[in-house]
Amino acid sequence: MTELAISVQGLVKRYPTGTLAVDGLDLQVERGLCFGLLGPNGAGKTTTIEILEGLAEPSAGSVQVLGRNWQQHAEALRPLLGITLQQTHLPDKLTVQEILSLFRSFYTAGRDVEAVMNLVSLSEKRDTWFDRLSGGQKQRLAVACALVGDPELLFLDEPTTGLDPQSRRQLWDVIGQFKADGRTVLLTTHYMDEAERLCDRVAIVDHGQVIALGTPQALIAQHIGKEVVDFACERTPDLGALSALPSVVSARPVADGFGLTVDQVHVAIPALLAFLQQHDHALLRLQTHRASLEDVFVHLTGRHLRD
Repeated sequence: MTELAISVQGLVKRYPTGTLAVDGLDLQVERGLCFGLLGPNGAGKTTTIEILEGLAEPSAGSVQVLGRNWQQHAEALRPLLGITLQQTHLPDKLTVQEILSLFRSFYTAGRDVEAVMNLVSLSEKRDTWFDRLSGGQKQRLAVACALVGDPELLFLDEPTTGLDPQSRRQLWDVIGQFKADGRTVLLTTHYMDEAERLCDRVAIVDHGQVIALGTPQALIAQHIGKEVVDFACERTPDLGALSALPSVVSARPVADGFGLTVDQVHVAIPALLAFLQQHDHALLRLQTHRASLEDVFVHLTGRHLRD
């Protein structure tokens, strides 16, 4: 058995309109990991996932999923995958138990329906119609439908968007247990705290290509450092001069001001304040935070994930 759950080489997807959605993307995902695929809207990640799931055909390149390809092994692959889309609408007048029993019937082998309901904390809602579930309960049921076939590889496309904090953490626990069983998760999310908590490795995709790859901690250390100082002032300062301040690694514009990557906050902030005062730049806002994956993304692409 291959040690790779997903292997992609030179993937290209060009639509009939001429739009190039994926441009020579390379990607490898080892088994037993939670792997995050991150990027702004239009970066090509959804198209890539649709190709991996067998829902779209590539224009060029090779794709292997669990050591198989969709052209020759489609029937063998489908029972091995669990898929949760960004939005899932199930029959309104079926209960939780009826929906899970229906999905379980699609597989010759799979998980016990009762066990899956317990896993996603929906046992008490077994007799509740789908249209009477809360948003968080509906999303957990969608994940349960993906799990009931006992997949080897789970695709989760923004599974916690719009959920309350408690529902998010419940799904985090489900994902953690799935991975602990030796299975593989491919996750897309706009929540960077979620990616840092759940993902063993992440790939940042932009313009149809992987532009950064590694563990969250390694990417932060490589591209940003330990600390970030965000500030805003009335006039635009000289970024070159800011970069030359003591303990400042780099300076860049951000959406509502400027960001400094720094080694030592207690050294950089006094130097920054003195610089702004010397050049008559009235300070409007200043805050610090530990470097995050979102800082990495903005540094590499100049865009926030939701842009």
